[in-house]
Amino acid sequence: MIALVFDLGGGTFDVSLLTIDEGVFEVLAIAGDPHLGGEDFDNNLLKHFLKIASQRFKADFTDNMVIVSKLKREVEKVKKILSYEESATLTIENFYKGEDFSEKITRARFEDLNRDLFMKTLKPVAQVLEDAKVSKSNVDEVVLVGGSTRIPFVQKILQDFFNGKKLKKDINPDEAIAYGAAVQAAIISGKDKSSGIVLLDVCPPSLSIETTGGVMTTLIKRNTAIPS
Repeated sequence: MIALVFDLGGGTFDVSLLTIDEGVFEVLAIAGDPHLGGEDFDNNLLKHFLKIASQRFKADFTDNMVIVSKLKREVEKVKKILSYEESATLTIENFYKGEDFSEKITRARFEDLNRDLFMKTLKPVAQVLEDAKVSKSNVDEVVLVGGSTRIPFVQKILQDFFNGKKLKKDINPDEAIAYGAAVQAAIISGKDKSSGIVLLDVCPPSLSIETTGGVMTTLIKRNTAIPS
């Protein structure tokens, strides 16, 4: 079986393509973006509400850390609500000079604010398929990991990329990494005698050194298998 793991968390994004055969998990390729995740979506929401608040109160809140902190605490809640509801309302009491601030946002508007970032997630998906020379039609399972995969638009574009393939959402996306780490720890410690799981991993980035003349020479190319 060939599986693609789509891991979109709070601050990073990773995609892994692997084969699974009788307990042997062999990673074929890894790609991602270390600067893409839920925090970026939050920041776009923050800018959106900052602009509205500045217009409403006729004040520039860009460098007002008190106001920014108040909004930051709430925008993540709004983002999470929009994964289940078509709209959400951000409300902060005593926002500025004793006045409250309340503003509604729709899921569609949230998607517009982050569309470019959402679409960027497809590039590493295409990259791992290209690196492993695997057609997307040959991918048997697409597994979602990371809290940001709850965002409906992210699920939609990924499902569309794989021509309508049903996405695997059985595991709590916030806990999947912890589950995997626990299994790996049990294997390494020798306490897990029944699983028979073997992981054959690869080196995610290329490892290089600087040589004479400032030339960078690659010693180990990315996606090279790590010796067991």
